[in-house]
Amino acid sequence: MTDIDAWVWWLIGAAALGIPLVLTAMPELGMLAVGAVAGAVTAGLGGGAILQVAVFAVVSCALIVVVRPIARRQRAEPPQLATGIDALKGKQAVVVERVDGSGGRIKLGGEIWSARALDADAAYEPGHQVDVVEIEGATAIVM
Repeated sequence: MTDIDAWVWWLIGAAALGIPLVLTAMPELGMLAVGAVAGAVTAGLGGGAILQVAVFAVVSCALIVVVRPIARRQRAEPPQLATGIDALKGKQAVVVERVDGSGGRIKLGGEIWSARALDADAAYEPGHQVDVVEIEGATAIVM
């Protein structure tokens, strides 16, 4: 096997690790694939087999040690940007049709929503501003 063959084998190994990465979404496989690419670069630059394996091991382990805890922290933190119905909670809306404990309509985010009052005894007349407390299905709960 020549040096050119060695770097090709490392790239084949990187691709072989990249395919299961896509299928399983295991980031560790991606880190090993990057280590294999580093081994290919080492082989391409003329490094011996022992150096290639050492570079592969060091790069792969370094990525796992450094990147894995960062990825875990990112997964554990809730998203900073609220989207969908979560983004509507706490927003102000304008009553379009009287809202009470049994129902009504509001204009929220440029759209007309069905709504009902959080307090069953409360009633809000058209033009009144209300706060969205919760979204239940397609109904905004307001106060």
